[in-house]
Amino acid sequence: MNKFSIYTTLFFGVFSLGAMAQKSDSSIGSEVVNVIGTYTPTISDAFKVKETPSFEDETVTNKEPINYSISSFPVASTFTPNKGKAEQVQKAEKEKYFSNYATLGIGNYGTVLGELYVTHNLNRNEYIGGMLRHHSSQGGINDVVLDDFFYDTSLDLTYAKFEKEYNWKADIGYQNQVYNWYGLPVKQVDFTEEQIGSIDETQTYNSFHVGGKLNMLESIFNGGEVYFKRFWDAQQSAENRFWIKPTFDVPVSDFDIKSDLILDYVGTTYEKNLAGNADLKYSYFNIGLQPHVLYQMDDLSLRAGVGLFYSAGKFNNESDNKFFVYPQVQLSYKVVGDLMIMYAGAEGSLEQNSYADLVDENPFIAPGQPLAPTNRQYEIYIGAKGKLASNVAYNVKGSFMNEEDKLLYTSFYDDTVANTEGFAFGNSMGVMYDNVNTVRISGEIKADINKNFSVNAGGKFNAYSTEFQEEAWYLPTLELSAGADLAVNEKLSFNTNIFYVGERKAFATYNTTPYEVKLDGYVDINLRADYKLNQRFSVFLKLNNIADQKYEKWLNYPVQGIQVMAGAGYKFDF
Repeated sequence: MNKFSIYTTLFFGVFSLGAMAQKSDSSIGSEVVNVIGTYTPTISDAFKVKETPSFEDETVTNKEPINYSISSFPVASTFTPNKGKAEQVQKAEKEKYFSNYATLGIGNYGTVLGELYVTHNLNRNEYIGGMLRHHSSQGGINDVVLDDFFYDTSLDLTYAKFEKEYNWKADIGYQNQVYNWYGLPVKQVDFTEEQIGSIDETQTYNSFHVGGKLNMLESIFNGGEVYFKRFWDAQQSAENRFWIKPTFDVPVSDFDIKSDLILDYVGTTYEKNLAGNADLKYSYFNIGLQPHVLYQMDDLSLRAGVGLFYSAGKFNNESDNKFFVYPQVQLSYKVVGDLMIMYAGAEGSLEQNSYADLVDENPFIAPGQPLAPTNRQYEIYIGAKGKLASNVAYNVKGSFMNEEDKLLYTSFYDDTVANTEGFAFGNSMGVMYDNVNTVRISGEIKADINKNFSVNAGGKFNAYSTEFQEEAWYLPTLELSAGADLAVNEKLSFNTNIFYVGERKAFATYNTTPYEVKLDGYVDINLRADYKLNQRFSVFLKLNNIADQKYEKWLNYPVQGIQVMAGAGYKFDF
């Protein structure tokens, strides 16, 4: 054994003994040590191993030189690498916006529906636009002995300008409507074929209007609205309606007092009426001032004001001038942020009635109807609105309303009156006025399930009490509605709505005999489907009154059954 082997053996031996000495129980117990005598520790000299030990028996050999050489030869290759190219992310095609569109639909009952809307930007601050609408039907309702076709055509032109301090818009338009008094009471009165053949049941309405709106962005004068309408029919009835409604905002101390001024005039002349009298004239000029102050503190908002109205009325040569004062208070409080907002109020107003308004609500009205403004003395209400979830909104409300001279509808026929006009055979509607109190509970909810699907539902329960009439004629106790919008994909979408109107009581007089008739409730289900062929072209299918109910909205006026319409739309730019 050489020295190197001896030293190596000793080294590993000492190392092994040290390792064995250190390996002991990890738990250390307590010991008592008694020291007897003086202990003087000493440190022995350490044996230091050299960093570079020398070996006596090592053999030294000479290094052999190593020579490196690379043997290279050409390799034929046809590979040509392509340049790297980043993968592109496919983007959804952005839908193009078009300023103009045209729509045409054709359905059963000879129905035609058409719309054309065009607009043109004159510059960055001005534009002009126009809308042409037409809706007509050739009729064909079962068990109707008179013509029941209708036409409704209108044209509206608009000019608007936007500036830094203000913006304004002007409108001008014309409308022509043709309806028929087809609600002949054949169930209550026996008519001969000669009588039916002598009735000229067609009525034509025309209207021309011009108006404008002005908005001031930084001024005590906030802007306002001005409007004029000329309305006339084929029975020599004529009406002028004019209003101007400016608004003001006057700061006082820490509050802003806002005021709405209302100047509303209507003048109506009838040449014909149900009683056969001629030259009936009505005119009302209502002046109103509605100042209010808005107070907000944290979650509380209060709008407190009053409505002051003066009405100068005249029927032929008889004057009827009155002064009215109304509460106009609104209060809201955020109980739980936007999740629940409680609100309450007491509001009233003077509402102008006109012959044109009656026709808009009921085109089968007879000329010569009495006119008077409705005095809505007050409506006291309390409710809550908010969100049940981030995508579900609701609103519930309970109210009590008191109205004087509220419009109610009726039918009238008297063969003792020498009137052979086409509306004088019980086939037209008339109006009467009464003082009505209404208790109403209403609610609505809307949910956006996702960006492609939303639903909504609502309802009203009404309880009426009248002063002179036995019932609130034609006013339903229960009204329900529901709807949904569904976008299946970018091309196909559906829209549906359902209405339910509960039973109503109708009143009529035939040959001096009064009739009270119960009109059944009805359900009206409507569906529309749209399909986009491309960004410009689309087609649609409409189904109305899917349940095919022959209900009567007005006594002796049944509606069309199931209605099917197909059409197309086109969007374009000039």
